[in-house]
Amino acid sequence: MKLGKVELCHFLQLIALFLCFSGMSQAELPRSRSKPYFQSGRSRTKRSWVWNQFFVLEEYMGSDPLYVGKLHSDVDKGDGSIKYILSGEGASSIFIIDENTGDIHATKRLDREEQAYYTLRAQALDRLTNKPVEPESEFVIKIQDINDNEPKFLDGPYTAGVPEMSPVGTSVVQVTATDADDPTYGNSARVVYSILQGQPYFSVEPKTGVIKTALPNMDREAKDQYLLVIQAKDMVGQNGGLSGTTSVTVTLTDVNDNPPRFPRRSYQYNVPESLPVASVVARIKAADADIGVNAEMEYKIVDGDGLGIFKISADKDTQEGIITIQKELDFEAKTSYTLRIEAANRDADPRFLSLGPFSDTTTVKIIVEDVDEPPVFSSPLYPMEVSEATQVGHIIGTVAAHDPDSSNSPVRYSIDRNTDLERYFNIDANSGVITTAKSLDRETNAVHNITVLAMESQNPSQVGRGYVAITILDINDNAPEFAMDYETTVCENAQPGQVIQKISAVDKDEPSNGHQFYFSLTTDMTNNHNFSLKDNKDNTASILTRRNGFRRQEQSVYYLPIFIVDSGSPSLSSTNTLTIRVCDCDADGIAQTCNAEAYVLPAGLSTGALIAILACVLTLLVLILLIVTMRRRKKEPLIFDEERDIRENIVRYDDEGGGEEDTEAFDMAALRNLNAIRDSKTRRDVTPEIQFLSRPTFKNIPDNVIFREFIWERLKEADVDPGAPPYDSLQTYAFEGNGSVAESLSSLDSISSNSDQNYDYLSDWGPRFKRLAEMYGNGQESLYS
Repeated sequence: MKLGKVELCHFLQLIALFLCFSGMSQAELPRSRSKPYFQSGRSRTKRSWVWNQFFVLEEYMGSDPLYVGKLHSDVDKGDGSIKYILSGEGASSIFIIDENTGDIHATKRLDREEQAYYTLRAQALDRLTNKPVEPESEFVIKIQDINDNEPKFLDGPYTAGVPEMSPVGTSVVQVTATDADDPTYGNSARVVYSILQGQPYFSVEPKTGVIKTALPNMDREAKDQYLLVIQAKDMVGQNGGLSGTTSVTVTLTDVNDNPPRFPRRSYQYNVPESLPVASVVARIKAADADIGVNAEMEYKIVDGDGLGIFKISADKDTQEGIITIQKELDFEAKTSYTLRIEAANRDADPRFLSLGPFSDTTTVKIIVEDVDEPPVFSSPLYPMEVSEATQVGHIIGTVAAHDPDSSNSPVRYSIDRNTDLERYFNIDANSGVITTAKSLDRETNAVHNITVLAMESQNPSQVGRGYVAITILDINDNAPEFAMDYETTVCENAQPGQVIQKISAVDKDEPSNGHQFYFSLTTDMTNNHNFSLKDNKDNTASILTRRNGFRRQEQSVYYLPIFIVDSGSPSLSSTNTLTIRVCDCDADGIAQTCNAEAYVLPAGLSTGALIAILACVLTLLVLILLIVTMRRRKKEPLIFDEERDIRENIVRYDDEGGGEEDTEAFDMAALRNLNAIRDSKTRRDVTPEIQFLSRPTFKNIPDNVIFREFIWERLKEADVDPGAPPYDSLQTYAFEGNGSVAESLSSLDSISSNSDQNYDYLSDWGPRFKRLAEMYGNGQESLYS
């Protein structure tokens, strides 16, 4: 009869229980001879306890309490006089004892993995006296293990890596399963490993759990990842054992086992000859099945006629070979180039060199396309020189440019006027000869940098640029002059021969040998008795006094003309006047005051004080004039002349009006010009159908009649005109007087309303409405009538 795993497990448990019961049910406390045991009141022979170790099978599934064993004392006659007591771990809660028979039972299901054994104490008492008849003794109840826990991989699932192409037996990773059962009892915790998925690529050692490669030459490029299922089974792998599984993901890491290969044996690219230097011509890439550092490339040009024209470098991100231009291309010089390019891995693995060379070559042909190029000057810069004394139209130099294309189109020249705003130069359009167009001045501009344009006659859009630097040569055309404006003073107590000023000169010209100036007094001043001049021969001169003492009362300022000559060819000269002021000086010769007026001012009053007094007087006069003007203005009568335009604004509350569009209110222009014809203002929501005739002119009519007729016409027009704005307009014409024939101008009393409303109640509303009561009440004469 074949039994299933579950039935077999239950059968083994029953056998184990039977053996335990048969071996432990007779566990008693045999009597042993020993020394006498004395109790108070009487003496008897001591009967010692001899305890055996009890065993209890874990995971008992029965409904009744599990019998553990029996405690018995040889003093127990079976008459119920002895009472057994149990204490210690699990007493009363897990283990109970029959106090009469000493039978011990387990009341709960026990798990060895939670607690492997329990330590208890037993005692036999006289039931009547409740005194021990045996000394208390300790014993152990041990939980006997059964195979109830499967192996578990606590660190799973696992991930690991192994280099591709590894030899058989290369260690990948070690897996470990743990079993909670008792490793010292039976085979419940003895685990063996096996591989359920992952063969024939990998294997596992049954005892250690080390996973190893089982096939040689596993290629990452073919398959780079494997999923393994590892099983751990207890009971040394025998039938009836429990098992657990885990997964292991093994990734093949890359090695450099694939050489680079170009997809094509040749490439061709077309490049315009105008492509700038350092531009990218083409990108090529050798294919490599490896990844990472194993796929890094190095490119180089190994042969061809474009070694000095092109270069190739590797792009670190894409591993492409980038071909760039090193020199300018010229279709007229060469129309095509051929390059032989090699690609190789940076780091080759010596283990795989037998697979072939880890490099490859290809051919790249570059076709240069013709482009219409602008004219090219024979020199990038043309330096020229011309004297500033050169006449207009003088030839300075010539520039030359040619069309580099095979068509060799004629070239025409011009000057970029943005570089010659003053138009100092001209150029011949056909020959490129540059001439002067204006007089030149080196002191204004010593160097002219101009740009010459050369354009093709057949295609004017093609323009080349040449650069010309014209240096203006100096001539002696500027006379020398004082280096600065000198402020020269002489003390009143000056002694003869005293140096009062040292002067120098400047010249805008720049002679090749440097400046040399000569100083002297003019002819008419040579024999003066006041001052003399000494030429120091170093482009400076000294002014000296010739007499003893000067007086400001006699002469406060002296003018000394000085003659300066340069060393140019021909030499130029100029006369410069030095102003010398006579000053009052202190003991150290420092000027204190140089004003002659100080002698004629009142004693104790300086010029500054006089200026302050005059300013105060002037300020008072202005204030008095302003006060008088303001008083006169206040006394002027408030009479409106005919030329003034007085606009009165009346602000009323709770009075509806036209808002911002009501621009006619308070306008006196109509009354000032009675003959004017007003343009009718059309309503936005009504199309006017009635056309009004022009107003009759008012001539030789009394003023009251004129105003009355004018206002009457306006009222009638406002009442019947459909094109007028749809709102009331209060217009004030500033025409007041008693008994006005124009009557009331209020829109509340127009001829169309026939309103006789009484507003006398306004006088009862308080002083704030007194003005309205006077205007609209019937009790008093209306303010506007």
